[in-house]
Amino acid sequence: MHPEHLTWIIASSKLSPALKKHLCANCRDDEKKTGLRRFVTRGELRVPVIVQLAGETYDPELARTAAAHRDLVINYHLPLIGSFAAQGSLAALKHLHDHSAVRRLWLDRNVHTNLDIAVPAVEGNTAWQQGAGGKGVSVAVVDTGIHQHPDLVRPTNRIAAFNDLVGKKRFPYDDNGHGTHCAGIVAGNGRSLRGRYRGIAPEASLVGVKVLDRYGGGPLSTVIAGIDWCVARKDDLNIRVISLSLGSPPEGSYRDDPAVAAVQKAWGAGIVVVAAAGNDGPSPRTIDSPGHAPAAITVGAEDDHRTVPCQDDTIAPFSSRGPTVDGLAKPDVVAPGVGIVSLRAPGSVLDRQLPRARVSGYYFTLSGTSMATPLCAGLAALILEATPDLTPDEVKGAIVHSCRDLRFDRLAQGSGLLDAANAVGTARVAY
Repeated sequence: MHPEHLTWIIASSKLSPALKKHLCANCRDDEKKTGLRRFVTRGELRVPVIVQLAGETYDPELARTAAAHRDLVINYHLPLIGSFAAQGSLAALKHLHDHSAVRRLWLDRNVHTNLDIAVPAVEGNTAWQQGAGGKGVSVAVVDTGIHQHPDLVRPTNRIAAFNDLVGKKRFPYDDNGHGTHCAGIVAGNGRSLRGRYRGIAPEASLVGVKVLDRYGGGPLSTVIAGIDWCVARKDDLNIRVISLSLGSPPEGSYRDDPAVAAVQKAWGAGIVVVAAAGNDGPSPRTIDSPGHAPAAITVGAEDDHRTVPCQDDTIAPFSSRGPTVDGLAKPDVVAPGVGIVSLRAPGSVLDRQLPRARVSGYYFTLSGTSMATPLCAGLAALILEATPDLTPDEVKGAIVHSCRDLRFDRLAQGSGLLDAANAVGTARVAY
C-alpha cells in the first residue's frame, strides 16, 4: 500500500459527514511513522458515492466530464436531484472533489426494508361501503418487487407496470417477499380466501419498482433512481402515490440528504409520498431517512391487539419516534403494523426463512412500520379516487386532520390512527 496525503478528507466542505466517516474508517493514520498527517488505505478501497453537480438543471455531458477518470464508473444518472451515482478509487474521489462542476459528495449508503383486522381498524370497510376502492389510481410500490399473486392479477391484472433496477428482468417478481406483502396491503382484493385479507384500496392499480435485492437491501442511489423513474412516468401510468417501506438512519439534516431531495421533488411533481418511520424505537430521534422529509407522510406502527376497536391500541415498541434530527415532529400518523396478514411470495427469501408466518397457503404475516406505510398509501389512493384534483399537500391535510387521537405522545403517534372513512369524507368537504 502506498501512503497518500489525504488531509483534504478532514478539511473538505464538499464531503458529507457520513462519507468522511467512511473514508477515515478505511484509512489508518501514518503520522507516527512519517511525522506528517498521512493516511494509508486498507486494501483497494472502492467508494460508492452520489455526486451532486452545480447548476439548476442536470447536464449528463457535464456529469461524464466530471467523471472522466480511469478508476470511476457511473452507475446511475439521477436528474431528479441533479446528481449521478458512481463508484471509484480514492484517487477518483479526489478527482471528483476537485472538479469545479461538483457541488457535493454523499456516501451512497445502504437502504433496507423496514388485513382482516388492520383494514377495519382504520375504518377501511366503512370507506368501501361509501364506494371507495382506489379505482383509477396507481400506487408505486418502491421495494423488493411484486409477485404475480392471484389477488393482484385476477380477475384482471392490476400490476400496471414493473421496473426492475436490480436484476433487469422484464416481468414482475419478488425474490424477497417484502414488496409483495406491502403491495397486498395497498391493493390485494382477497380473492384467494373469499375476500378476507383485502388491502385497503382493492381496486387500485400497482406499479412495481424493484430497488432492493433478495435480502431486502441495496444502495440509496438505486432507490433514488426508482423514484426518478416514477416521476418521469407519472402521467403515462397515472402514478399518484409512492409507497416507501424502506429507509436508513439519516446522516444529518434533511437539507443535506439526497433521498429527501428526491422525495421533495416527487412531491412537487404532484405525487403523494408515504414513507416508513423506521423500526428503531422506542428511543427518540430514531426516524429513518427518507421519513424525515418534511413533505412526506411519515407513518409509525401501532398495535391493534387483533381487535377492531381502538381503546386497547398501543404504539408498537419498535416504531421509531421523533423528533427528527432537525427537530421536526414526526411521525405524522400511525397505522396497524403488528401481525399484519397480506400476500405471500412463494419461494422468496422471507417465505423460506419464516415458514410459520404462512397463512392459508396464499398469505403471510409480518410486522413493522413497513406494513403500516402501505395502509396509508392505499388510503391516499382512496382519497384521490374520490377527489382526483387534490394536491399532495391537500391529501396529506385530509389524512392528518381526520385521524383518531390515541392519546399517546405526539412524537410517537403523530396526529393519531388513520381513519379512512373520515379522511375520504374530509377531502370531499374541505377541498
